[in-house]
Amino acid sequence: MTQFNTKLVHGPQLQTDQAGAIVPPLYQSAMFRFAPDGQENHWDYARSGNPTREYLERQIATLENGDAGFAFSSGVAAIATVLAIFPNGSHFIIGDSLYSGTDRLINQYFAQHGLAFTAVDTRDLAAVEAAIRPETKAIFFETFSNPLLKVSSVKAISALAKAHHLTTIVDNTFLTPYYQRPLDLGADIVLHSATKYLGGHGDLIAGLVVSAHPELSEKLAFLQNTIGAILSPVDCSLVSRGIATLAVRLDRETANAQAVAEFLNQHPDVSHVYYPGLPSDPGHALAQQETTGASGLLSIKLADNIDPLKFVNSTKVFDFADSLGTVSSLVKLPWFKLPEEKRASSGLTPQHVRIAIGLEDQQDLIDDLAQALVAAEKK
Repeated sequence: MTQFNTKLVHGPQLQTDQAGAIVPPLYQSAMFRFAPDGQENHWDYARSGNPTREYLERQIATLENGDAGFAFSSGVAAIATVLAIFPNGSHFIIGDSLYSGTDRLINQYFAQHGLAFTAVDTRDLAAVEAAIRPETKAIFFETFSNPLLKVSSVKAISALAKAHHLTTIVDNTFLTPYYQRPLDLGADIVLHSATKYLGGHGDLIAGLVVSAHPELSEKLAFLQNTIGAILSPVDCSLVSRGIATLAVRLDRETANAQAVAEFLNQHPDVSHVYYPGLPSDPGHALAQQETTGASGLLSIKLADNIDPLKFVNSTKVFDFADSLGTVSSLVKLPWFKLPEEKRASSGLTPQHVRIAIGLEDQQDLIDDLAQALVAAEKK
């Protein structure tokens, strides 16, 4: 079982089931019996470990070609635990366009509790290097940024980080290990909001982390157990189920996204399409080098004659909601989620719309966006 698609379906077996179940069993237990001599078994208390969670953690570590995996109660819980590895006074270089939950965690919590951050455009290696200080410990960025899908080079940033003895942390939520494996490109830690493509069905909140090195794995294991923001056995089972269909879902969603992006790219009521799958996108060439697919998310800037709020409320197939990577298609207005003080520097306007593509029929998606553009024209 060496090929990726086979690994999606057949994860590492734990040999815990005595009934011969094909689907990994759900162990909904908070505690496990000690050995007859009173010694602890491999599992004792579920915060420290659970067979269902361990299956998922080994599964994601295998898919990312990492040393160890860790499952958390949310994506931001995963990020918080990773940042907690570093001592007080540490400085981080971060991407200048991050998921709003990540930005809030960094700037409204960790920046107030002993860590320092410098935001740069991680596409600009000279800017990244110029931001390095004696106390810098890590570089943290998203492979495709949220929501404008700016493409940064994991390979180049990881090489720069290694030259300066820094840790490279990559949020790979948008691409998943199906389209990119950052550890293979030199990164040290990869993160996922498994709420999105890995879970894939919009019915759970989860975060995953994979470390490349045993010394990082040891620190993460200690903090996962100590902080305790673990993923429940039920949700671990749901994420593993989602991972089994990751390839077929992403194939469909990416094909749909490509068709939608091409349609919108030539539409007179759309002034710009942000999608690395388009040859005209500035990140296209780099994405071709370091990824195997552009995934199912794109953003657009509506022409000035289109009312953005009316547009998102006029769709019938697309739901106006805040997520991505699920089986149904969604639209959101990222400008309105930004704090006032960040709007000017964000590159966003009220006309920007983020579009998360699902599994619906391609033509229905195109027709729905077309009629919503007509309905949203300012009279």
